[in-house]
Amino acid sequence: MKQLSAKEVEALLKAGDKVEVIDVREEFEVATGKIPGAVHIPIGSIELRMQELDKSKAYIFVCHSGARSAAVTRFLEGNGFNATNMSGGMIEWEGEIE
Repeated sequence: MKQLSAKEVEALLKAGDKVEVIDVREEFEVATGKIPGAVHIPIGSIELRMQELDKSKAYIFVCHSGARSAAVTRFLEGNGFNATNMSGGMIEWEGEIE
């Protein structure tokens, strides 16, 4: 499983790299703030909504601590997606939030 630290993800986003961030936390968690531009797909909806994702794009998955996003990353990698986990999750995120 591919992983990037919160600092590495922040650097990619600041550099303008073409990656999409998917936040898999629950609604009440996202309400406290998310990475700017991140798409919210709760972990319980990933399987039902994975047809919304494009296998030709790179996705970075994030949750509170990195455990749920790691599970999503493994699941989607197994289904042919270019998925990376943000290790440490939002606990380690020091960048802007919206």
